[in-house]
Order: sequence, then C-alpha cells, then structure tokens
Amino acid sequence: MFGKKSSKIPYSGGSVAGSITIAWETQFKEGNVMWKVPRLIRLNDNIVVREDETAVFFRDGKVLTYFDQPNRYALTDFNAPVVGELLKFFSGVQQQAEVYYIQRRFLDGKFGSPEPYQFTDPTFGVVNLKVYGEYRWKISSPENFINQFVGTFNVETSDDVEARMREQIVILVYTAMGQMKEKGLKVTDIPANLTTIEQIILAMAPDHFRQYGVEINKIQGLNISLPDEVQKAIDTRSDMSVLGVNYIQYQAGQAMVDAAKNPTGVAGAGAGLGVGLGAGAGMGYGMSGQLMGASQTQPTRTCPKCGSLVPANMNFCPNCGSPMGNQANTCPKCGAAVPAGSKFCPNCGYNMSTPATRKCPSCGAEVSSTAKFCPNCGKQL
Repeated sequence: MFGKKSSKIPYSGGSVAGSITIAWETQFKEGNVMWKVPRLIRLNDNIVVREDETAVFFRDGKVLTYFDQPNRYALTDFNAPVVGELLKFFSGVQQQAEVYYIQRRFLDGKFGSPEPYQFTDPTFGVVNLKVYGEYRWKISSPENFINQFVGTFNVETSDDVEARMREQIVILVYTAMGQMKEKGLKVTDIPANLTTIEQIILAMAPDHFRQYGVEINKIQGLNISLPDEVQKAIDTRSDMSVLGVNYIQYQAGQAMVDAAKNPTGVAGAGAGLGVGLGAGAGMGYGMSGQLMGASQTQPTRTCPKCGSLVPANMNFCPNCGSPMGNQANTCPKCGAAVPAGSKFCPNCGYNMSTPATRKCPSCGAEVSSTAKFCPNCGKQL
C-alpha cells in the first residue's frame, strides 16, 4: 500500500525488477533547497525521509501527497487503492510521478538588485540606488512550495528557486522604500532608516510569501548604497556642519590638505604648515577672500535664504547649505524667464545686472529702472 512503512526493501512476486531505495544523501544537501529524484518512481521503490526533509510526490502539475515524518516508506498498490492512482500495475508499471526532496530547516540567502532602483529625491533629483542584503527563510508549506515553484514556475533546481526568492525579496525592498518615501523619506535619510525598512519588509513578507509556501524569518545586513557623487555631497555637508565653515572655507581647507600631500615645492611646505595649524580649515579662513575674488569670474546667483553670492552651477549654498533650486529669474523689462546666472535677457536683451530702481531726476523718487515716466511727478524719464 502506498505510504506503508517498512524496515527493509520489500519484494513481491509480481513486482518489477529494478526497484531501489531512494534517499537524499547528506553530502549533497548542503546549500541545496531541493532535489529532484532523477527518475520516475517505480513499484516497490523505497523512499527514505530524514528529520530535516520532506519527500513530495508530484504529477500532472500538482502535488499528490508528501511525507514529512522521518522513516522508510515502501511503495506498493497490491493491498489498497493508491492515492490519485499514483502507481498502476497491469503487466508492467505506468511511471507517472516524480519525487522532490525539500529542506525543512532554515536556510540563509543573499539578495541584490540587478538594476539600480531610481529614487526621486527633492534635492538631488533622480538617484540610482543599489540594494543588497541577506535573509533567512524556510519552506512552511511543502504542497504550496512545489505547486508554485515546480508546477507554476517550472523550476527544478535550487539555483532556480533561490533566483526567484531573491527577485521577490528585492520587490519587497522597493515596496518598503516607496512607503517610506510617501512619508517624506529623503535619500540622505536612508542610512539612518535601514532598520525601519527591514522591519517593514518583515511585516509584508507573510502575505507576500504565503502563496509560495515560504516563511521569511529575518532580513539583515540591508545596504542601500548611494552613487559616489551623491555620497560625496552628503559627506561634504556633514563635514561643513561639524567644522562650522561655509563651502568656500571648506574648499580652501581641502586644497591645503591636498597640497600637503605634495612633498616638493613651496606650496607643499605652506600646506603642511596649514595642516599643522588646524587640518587645513584655519588656512581656509585666510584664503576665503582670495577665493571669493576668483569666484567673481564665473556666473553667480544669490542664495534665497542668506543672500550669499553662489556660483551658478551649485545646487547648495556654500554658506548656509540651503538648496539653491533651479528657478529661473524674471526679466524686469519684458517679463520673460531668464536662466539663473544669465547676464542678459534671451528675449529682449535687457542687461540683468542693471539696478532694479533709479531716482527720478526731477523729484528724486525711487522709480523702476524700466519705467518711462515717474509715477510721483509724471516727469518723462
């Protein structure tokens, strides 16, 4: 009878020669989620099941039954009807069913995003993030697991299973980050919220993985890496905050540090002195005036928060760290939008450096520089 326990390999006069004892050898289990028996089962085969594994019988796209108690099971259909007519005995054996062994213990895996995740940040714009980490899982429902992975996804190896698991974990990471972003998460906040993201993933995992017969036990080592240029900008802002300096002063200090690495020349000697006096930051204060003068040779714009002159291509104010934005100026003469840093209006040619007001030569009232008549006395300008 199918499922009957036996302590030895049985033999029946009408059985088919070549029956064997099937077991998942220990040396082949390490690192493997499942193993497909490389032949269809035959009458009088024996199935050996150990404590940390389950033997699943699969046919026609679905699970027929499975053994999850450790023992040796002899397969025969002489004494009782076979579940789902798994085996048929006429003049021979109609071989139809496959056997899959699956692990019952917890397994460790790694995941990573094959393509960068595009995170839209209000300050840095679209940022490409790399996601990777580790997870612990086990098969909670052998029937669902085999029906989904073998029957639906048509996978047969542990590598195929793990690839599908990694894909699903990454989907949950993206979903968790989307939820956090809706609550105001910025790219600069991600490193401090990795544990929170892990907890959100674990909370979503049961509903997501139940259909696959899988239980996620732990998410750990989550790492969401920023592009080098974004990470460098974040590090720079952090250093400026700690030192209490603006961007120009910080750059001056960095220049001194870089120059100190050059063992030759006067610049190297001077830089070395600067580093000794204060890691380059002190020299930065002394050189800030020179650098400010040099900055006048390139287009600048005014910080909307502190009023400092800032190079037009910078996204943050070097003095207060506020976002500069990319808003265009408005031409006071024709009202057209003028790109930040432009010296002339691209629509009418108006000189954008012209003072916004002037004094009426007749009454001395403040008058718009584009006005043709004084609004106070009516004198033509």
